[in-house]
Amino acid sequence: MAAERALVRVVHHYGATPEFVVLGGLVPELLFSRSERQHAGTTDIDVQVNLEIECDAVNTARLERALRHAEFEPDSNQVWRWKVANEEMRAEVKFELLADLDTEINEATVLFDDCENLGAVNLRGTRYAARDVTLRDLTAKVGDDVRHVEVRVTGVAGFLLAKCAAAHARGKRKDWYDIAFVLLHNDLGGSIQAENAVIDTFGLEALRASQTALAELSANFASPQSQGPVAYADQFLLNHPDEEPSQAKAGAVAAVGEFCDTLTEAATEVS
Repeated sequence: MAAERALVRVVHHYGATPEFVVLGGLVPELLFSRSERQHAGTTDIDVQVNLEIECDAVNTARLERALRHAEFEPDSNQVWRWKVANEEMRAEVKFELLADLDTEINEATVLFDDCENLGAVNLRGTRYAARDVTLRDLTAKVGDDVRHVEVRVTGVAGFLLAKCAAAHARGKRKDWYDIAFVLLHNDLGGSIQAENAVIDTFGLEALRASQTALAELSANFASPQSQGPVAYADQFLLNHPDEEPSQAKAGAVAAVGEFCDTLTEAATEVS
């Protein structure tokens, strides 16, 4: 709730639908809105800014002003991370800007023209989020007024491929949890529908480019004792303590294994 409220404030001050695409933080909850399962959200707002950069420095300067008007302040060490913590938020919210530019090396900091303290961190794979975009209406109270804004949010296919790249790059437990959760509980209907969405949305080029990340993801979900299903079950059971641990792990192994196998086979068939 804190992240959504903060995002609405930023977009309200931006004054239009921004070109950035939200790909982390509150996104998983939006991708399974019809599920009874509860996702362990965060107060982070991760946005992919390739489209914002393509629209020139006018847009990035506009975004910096919107962040300041929404009471965010830049991190002293990382211009791609801004933070807000006030009484209304009731939590610290981080707004993080991610790019995927061929002109920059991976993990490089990209400084924006005509901005004082705004930039992005270049992370390979995040561009998938900007190639699968849905417009979402968000509502939150800003001061004494209820504000309605439109935001670009990545879809299931964009989220999953971007998360696969992130899991390959950093191997965080949360990435494994997010991938398994979205595969199992997405609004498309489940893991099979999610696999089809990835294939239909991205095709041959992305499937081939993702093979190393998919192979590593598959290895981390090889058995119920592997790191991936253990990470998924540990978090899932915190939110759903009445569930059976063995079933949670088995479900994650099946969903992720099928996802990786299907995408690998699709890449082989079309090559």
